[in-house]
Amino acid sequence: MTTSTARAAATRASRPLLSSGRALAIATLICTLEGFDLAVWGASVPLIMKDPGFGLTLPAAGLIGAIISVGMLVGAAVAGAIVQRVGQVRLIGVAVALFTIGMLVCAVAGEPVLFGVGRLVVGLGLGVVLPTVNAYTADISKPGRIGRNIGLTMAGYGLGALCAPLLAALLQQQSYRWLYVIGVVPALILLPLLRRLPESPAFLWRTGRRDEARELATAFGLPDPSAQVESHPGRWLGLGALFARGVAPATVLFWIVSFCGLLLVFGISAWLPTILQAADYAIGNALYLTAAMWLGVIVGVIVGGRIADIIGAKAMVVIAFLTGTLGLVLMAFAPPLWLMYVLMFISGFGFIGSQIMSNALMVTRYPTELRANGIAWALSIGRIGAIVGPPLGAAVLAAQVPVEWNFYAFAIPALVGAVAALLVPRITASRSSR
Repeated sequence: MTTSTARAAATRASRPLLSSGRALAIATLICTLEGFDLAVWGASVPLIMKDPGFGLTLPAAGLIGAIISVGMLVGAAVAGAIVQRVGQVRLIGVAVALFTIGMLVCAVAGEPVLFGVGRLVVGLGLGVVLPTVNAYTADISKPGRIGRNIGLTMAGYGLGALCAPLLAALLQQQSYRWLYVIGVVPALILLPLLRRLPESPAFLWRTGRRDEARELATAFGLPDPSAQVESHPGRWLGLGALFARGVAPATVLFWIVSFCGLLLVFGISAWLPTILQAADYAIGNALYLTAAMWLGVIVGVIVGGRIADIIGAKAMVVIAFLTGTLGLVLMAFAPPLWLMYVLMFISGFGFIGSQIMSNALMVTRYPTELRANGIAWALSIGRIGAIVGPPLGAAVLAAQVPVEWNFYAFAIPALVGAVAALLVPRITASRSSR
């Protein structure tokens, strides 16, 4: 690194904005945009299908819902492969720019193909940002507060997703395009703030900026980075270390958990309003029930993150998956509207919080030097579940089976996720094998 680069980095690290609290606040804002950009598709599907000029069919909607997951798979894989080299903050900036461009394309698209291209670009950005923000949050969190901070940060994800169905309900008589325009404006405001974020002490230490790493660790109240970070070979795009002896069993189970969690997230967020309409709920009630689910996500991940620091993230992941399983089974019995609101609120933590708390489990189980690429690869493989989820929902809807199977189809992977999380072992690899 040149002297001028080092001076610029030191200057940026000394700015007042870079307190740990403000860095976490910016991470939360990023997750808020991420949640909105993901959930806006499911909220807008009923409105888009009313537009005869757009020509959206159920199979095409399923493909568009899945294509964002393809982008996220690629984005997460790229993040896992290069995060150790380029740094988390730089990747986050690129990701925010990508999903902002994708939302703009969706706002102007007048037919499914161009709209699908826009959602693919959104997916690339979201695929990079989700694992990177989680790893970054863990890296700048004090020991014993990782679960809490990830829960608080990802509550922003739930808040952004909550806004999507609420805005869709308010704008039923307006063009769905406004939903995508609204998603662009906050991102344009956020992009300049990303220049103020510091890289994590772990990355600074690995890249030779050791004085800056120690200074930042001291300012954030973190352990000395020399005690946490070690170099390790990045064979096979970082997979070699993840499949070392003592690490491989946890890696495989994390991939299964991520598959099930992301199938729930993408399948339910893409089709919940439409499934509820198939269950004879009016479109307004369907959108407000979806909002109740996302409100449950916000409350659940905040409370769950705090409890995870006490009882362990593993226990919270199992509880979350089981909550989602039970909620889906009960919804299949067509409860009255008031009870449906209660179930949606409670089960939101299971539908979406299970994946969020899985991220907390991964960042607390993997050692620091494996954390960023470990969670990125788990989320990348999990994108297969995200790709399966929307077409699965579309297939069940199109099959015209009894409406309760729309709920059972997602209850089964939720139960599998609970079992896989329960089986996750501790990572016992020696430093030499890593």
